Amino acid sequence: MSSDPSSTPPRVRGLEHAGVIDAMLRDARSGEVWLVMVERRPWTGGEAQLFQLQEKLNAYVSFALDGEMADEHPELAGQPLRIILDTTHAPSAEAVEFLATVRTQLEFQSIELQVRISGTEP
Repeated sequence: MSSDPSSTPPRVRGLEHAGVIDAMLRDARSGEVWLVMVERRPWTGGEAQLFQLQEKLNAYVSFALDGEMADEHPELAGQPLRIILDTTHAPSAEAVEFLATVRTQLEFQSIELQVRISGTEP
């Protein structure tokens, strides 16, 4: 196995990789922690893509609420949290309906859920 960094495979991201936090940022203005999930594919994947979205959301919520985020980043403990779905295409009607349901449930945990179509500001 080579230790040459150029031979390292590119970092995997996207809904199809449920166990990966695609990006984590802290908004300097609001203090919010943003957990960003990325979807670059068109929303034509039907049930499989919706399942991937559900699994990725479950992983993000678990990361935040089960203490893993606070363990890895104690400076972020207790900060307001926003989960952002950053997508290049408008989600399908089924995905919009699913996200609306999830948004309502996350509000009980004081977590914001936002869908951002690339090129727009959060």
